[in-house]
Amino acid sequence: MKKKVIVLSDHALSTSGVGTQTRHLINGMISKGGWTFRQFGAAIKHSDYRTISVNEDFIIKPIDGFGNRDLIRLTLATEKPDLLLIFTDPRFFTWLFEMEDEVHQVCPIAWWHVWDNEPYPAFNDYIYNATDLINCHSHHTYTQLKDRHPGKVNYIPHAVPKDMFFPLPQDQKEQHKKSLLGNDRLDHFVGIWVNRNAKRKRPNDVLESWAMFLADLQSKHGHKKASLIMHTDPLDQEGPNLYSVAEAMGIQNNIIFSKDRLDFDKMNILYNISDFCLNISFAEGFGLGTLEAMNAGLPVIASKTGGLTRQVVDYRDGTHNGVALDIDMRTLVGSQAVPYIYEDYTKNENIAKAMTKLFNMTSLEKSNLRLKVQKYAHDAFSYDKTIQDWHDTANNLISNWKSNKRSSYTVNTL
Repeated sequence: MKKKVIVLSDHALSTSGVGTQTRHLINGMISKGGWTFRQFGAAIKHSDYRTISVNEDFIIKPIDGFGNRDLIRLTLATEKPDLLLIFTDPRFFTWLFEMEDEVHQVCPIAWWHVWDNEPYPAFNDYIYNATDLINCHSHHTYTQLKDRHPGKVNYIPHAVPKDMFFPLPQDQKEQHKKSLLGNDRLDHFVGIWVNRNAKRKRPNDVLESWAMFLADLQSKHGHKKASLIMHTDPLDQEGPNLYSVAEAMGIQNNIIFSKDRLDFDKMNILYNISDFCLNISFAEGFGLGTLEAMNAGLPVIASKTGGLTRQVVDYRDGTHNGVALDIDMRTLVGSQAVPYIYEDYTKNENIAKAMTKLFNMTSLEKSNLRLKVQKYAHDAFSYDKTIQDWHDTANNLISNWKSNKRSSYTVNTL
């Protein structure tokens, strides 16, 4: 009999990082056999609320937000799942952990978890204690939790199937570059930035760093043959007006905005026509765009923070898969929900220097780096291993659940 899993996360057919990783995970586990999934696909608002049957073992019910107590109570009673799997920021699930005793009358709780930075979040302990399996998709998160919650914490990183992002033949790259960027940019050095236009992603600092690089290019080489693709919404209300910023800096002719949501094959083309991928977020749990780019053989420029570190730095020998940016300033911030956490910043001048370093590499050095980057992505973030590890840890949890099941609460009336 197949094990039934209820999933709470971003809609698995959406283009968000959580959504796409949910899709990859469910598809991979179904291919292993013995699993069936029912997902409540979260979003702020959906255009269509009809239930979607991807296949008989992958059914999605769109919902606003991430659910509520009544929804879970009804689901537990009618579906009788073997596992409840959650995947997103714990702040969205405060209500769920407040009713964890009710969930545990039916099934265990598993969580694909990430925490962006130090210090250790002791204020999350009540959540960690209520969770039966914590699979961390960032090694940084894993190192913080493994000794404090032994026996239920594992490192299982994000991963993408090999046939989704990959290097294209050189003639196809040139053809796509000509088609998308135009004849006048065929000889341009191209960078790509794939992020939401929001404060945490530092979009204005990306533009200022790019302006510094262009000035250096003009000074040393007498031209500005370089273009930055920004795959984002330049008018997102969570960030600045990037059109205005680029114009104010005088670099609008060297910026290309990719505003539409793109399928995986079109994103693969964007990575292939680029020379590097950039991520300088001051807080980044994982950084999925850089991993996608690395699978396509693209070097990355990234800050050594959160989950980015293990991507840009080869953990086996310390070499870089592009340029790993040191943290120049760290500030301790907080809120009522998250009392303390560090934000990590790299100077814009150092970001610009990293771009110059990649630009100045010889053709052979660039070719060798691309090969190294793709191989590392396949080795360190193997999709097959991620699916196998989830299959094994979830199976083990469910198999041992009944024998280790917590005692039900008993109420005595006096």
